[in-house]
Amino acid sequence: MWRPSIGRDQRIALQDRSTRFFGTDFSFEDLEERDVNQFDVKLLGDEGGTWKIESRPRKSSQYKYSLLWIKKDNYTLVKVEAYNKSGLARVIDYRDFEQVKGIWTARTTEVTDVPRKSRTILKFDKLEYNVPLKDDDFTLQALRRES
Repeated sequence: MWRPSIGRDQRIALQDRSTRFFGTDFSFEDLEERDVNQFDVKLLGDEGGTWKIESRPRKSSQYKYSLLWIKKDNYTLVKVEAYNKSGLARVIDYRDFEQVKGIWTARTTEVTDVPRKSRTILKFDKLEYNVPLKDDDFTLQALRRES
């Protein structure tokens, strides 16, 4: 991960995925891209225009399982409740959906760290998809030039 504030890259070790992302209520794991094949999922039912799904990780995770609510009309994720061995750990709410270049996108994401009783709100003011990028745009040298 490139950290412009300190002018250098920082590697996130696998065992550090459960730590807080730079003082927010997100963990590094909460922000990872998910591969559906790494989870066992089960449909629990319908709730108010959404499917309620249980998701259990097959690989190492800070969470034992998560409950997901997915809208039936556009397949957007609207809520996640993540449970660890002590119980409910995080609630992530997605809202203010807008279609950007044909992609339904939550412009606001709110995460609540239940044990700490704290929350972080992430808002996207500017959002672009399908921006042409080259492999060279992802080198440390290119990131250093941009900061």
